[in-house]
Amino acid sequence: MFTLKKLASVLAVSLIVSACSTSSTGRQQITLFADAELDKMGVQSFEQLKAQEKVYTHKPTNDYVKCVADDIVKYVPTKAYSGTWEVVVFDSEQVNAFALPGGKIGVYTGILEVATTPDQLAAIIGHEVGHVVERHSNERMSSSQLAQVGMQVADVALKSQNVQYSNEIMAGLGLGVQYGVLMPYSRAHESEADIVGQQLMAKAGYNPSAAIDLWKNMAKLSKNSPPEFMSTHPSNQTRINHLNDNLINVNSIYQSAKKGSCKKA
Repeated sequence: MFTLKKLASVLAVSLIVSACSTSSTGRQQITLFADAELDKMGVQSFEQLKAQEKVYTHKPTNDYVKCVADDIVKYVPTKAYSGTWEVVVFDSEQVNAFALPGGKIGVYTGILEVATTPDQLAAIIGHEVGHVVERHSNERMSSSQLAQVGMQVADVALKSQNVQYSNEIMAGLGLGVQYGVLMPYSRAHESEADIVGQQLMAKAGYNPSAAIDLWKNMAKLSKNSPPEFMSTHPSNQTRINHLNDNLINVNSIYQSAKKGSCKKA
């Protein structure tokens, strides 16, 4: 007889693979794609964005953002990216920034209203570059593919056994995968990028406590955020707590680093 226990086993087996690598924080990673393939995709996506979005041409702002970004990427391991990073400022009210495999960084002018100091901007850029350092794009694509395969296996198993209410069971499993696997996985990426970004900014001579100030600013803009378990990102308070706890690990790095000299536009 086909049981939910057997179904869970089928789904679990389809999602479990040997970890291909380990992140700098010691977390095991599932990476099914070649880094060169991700770099190529990152470059293509960035070119599309430059064609679609309005690029901000105000030179002092571009110089300021590039100055901070250049300071940060000096400390990116060469295995993550060894070439020259391209930095583009986009003219948009979006409170956002990103970094892509292949050495691409995008900063929206809207985030500059929230990251009010060079140190806070370094926290944003460090966080985004942290995603590239830890190969999170590869992991997200890999986990999504594995989840899709697992759901397909479960669907075939249910139908082959003529299980009653199979559609309802599949719907429930879909929610379980989304809220129990993919979203926590994404939150883990965000938390890891926070810590890696804080390390990068400290090495580049930017005060790591500014990362905490940044997320306090962010919290003021997101008072109606969904509960953490329903989100791809940790709550602002969770991020603040983790970054505050990590200060003991990065303050000494900052104290011995050559201080960043970038001036806000």
